[in-house]
Amino acid sequence: MSAPRLFPLLLLAAVLSGCGDAEHQDIKQWMDESSRDLRGRVKPLPELKPFPLIAYEAHDQMDPFSANRVEPEKREGGGGARPDFDRPREQLENFPLESLQFIGIVSKTKSKDRHALVQVDGVVYQASKGNYMGQNFGRIAAITDTEIILKEIVQDPSGQTTDWVERQMTLQLLDGTAGKESKK
Repeated sequence: MSAPRLFPLLLLAAVLSGCGDAEHQDIKQWMDESSRDLRGRVKPLPELKPFPLIAYEAHDQMDPFSANRVEPEKREGGGGARPDFDRPREQLENFPLESLQFIGIVSKTKSKDRHALVQVDGVVYQASKGNYMGQNFGRIAAITDTEIILKEIVQDPSGQTTDWVERQMTLQLLDGTAGKESKK
């Protein structure tokens, strides 16, 4: 190597040697003194307490995840009114009767048939006499100007028998829409 090229390398080596330990000795001494009393300590893990054992004694009760909680049992026995479990369910049977709103009537002039307009969750459905609605096997018996009359079939509310009983329910026309009838 030639001398002109060697000179910058020697100069760089001299500068770097000046940045040695001599200047930062006081910082290293302070760090050593500060860390003398420091010891890494890990607290022992807490003792695990065993959970108490509880016997499951509800084996004779209905399983909370059973489909029977959603659909009533098919029971053999008395009671004149019985729901038809084998028929296909209609769309309005998916909703409780309390969530259905009777909002209007549609009449067909030639056949004099009345169809009720029922709204649930923002969707309007058309139902007529004989259709089912609600979750208690409710069948539309009549549609008047102000209400839908349903006949529901429910299990005996007293719980003393396994019979099915028929009860009448009504769904009132919403206020402000009374007298509004559309004719096709």
